[in-house]
Amino acid sequence: MTSASPVAIHDTASGKTHRDENFPVASALIAPQFRAPIMAFYNFVRAADDISDNEDLAPEQKLALLERLDQALQQQGPDEEPARVLREELQARKLSPQHARDLLTAFRRDVTKLRYDDWDDLIDYCRYSAMPVGRFVLDVHGEDAAATWPANDALCAALQIVNHLQDCGKDYRNLDRVYLPQDTLKAFGVKLEMLGEPKASTPLRAAVQGLAQRTAELLHEAKPFADRIENTRLAMEVGAIHSLAAALTHRLCVADPLSEKVHASKAEFLARSAMGAMGALIRRPFRARAGAAR
Repeated sequence: MTSASPVAIHDTASGKTHRDENFPVASALIAPQFRAPIMAFYNFVRAADDISDNEDLAPEQKLALLERLDQALQQQGPDEEPARVLREELQARKLSPQHARDLLTAFRRDVTKLRYDDWDDLIDYCRYSAMPVGRFVLDVHGEDAAATWPANDALCAALQIVNHLQDCGKDYRNLDRVYLPQDTLKAFGVKLEMLGEPKASTPLRAAVQGLAQRTAELLHEAKPFADRIENTRLAMEVGAIHSLAAALTHRLCVADPLSEKVHASKAEFLARSAMGAMGALIRRPFRARAGAAR
């Protein structure tokens, strides 16, 4: 694609679906009545992600396409299929488009901001790139924001950072993006060119391990999340996701993200998901007693 040729949003599709993600998206644990809005949200976000990650588009083209999605979501411009479907789901359930619009803020940042100064800068990115996803799912289920959002935000930030650590080499080579905080890289003596090497250097591995340990702290903050959710099936989904995230974070503490596979195999994905979901289910009676005692 060139800057001179018109680009349609569907032309930027990567072909990825929810089945290609590291973590469950509207799995069978989610009750059928909630899957349509969650999948509409996912498909909208996937379209925006594909635009921001497209290696053939110029930055101004990406920003124009993201703006087109935003306008369509608000019914203020020509319709785009992912935006129309999500808009109709939101209208049917009287839900705000703000979570989806927050994610568009993150995708615009992906186009214009290629480096992050420190941990707080990265968490601010996660505020727009990850936390709105969980918040939307909670809103769809009618969960209490005050009770669930803090733990949700910690879990979603952890999931985002796990992805950044797994893909640090690919992001640098393909898009010149470095999500790993610059102060952390400097503290460990990491030069940016190390991200493009076939194997991680000792300094880079130390930096990734340090960031993985901070991610584990986020997962510790998120540990009560499933037990604060009223909907049992959603609590099981969250338990599954937390279990997977913990396993991948542990692997990042010992693996080389440039030369070793850090993503979960299908068997591990299923095993870890089942273990986390069952753990959340087993805790439900105790959670109920604790609630009655308060």
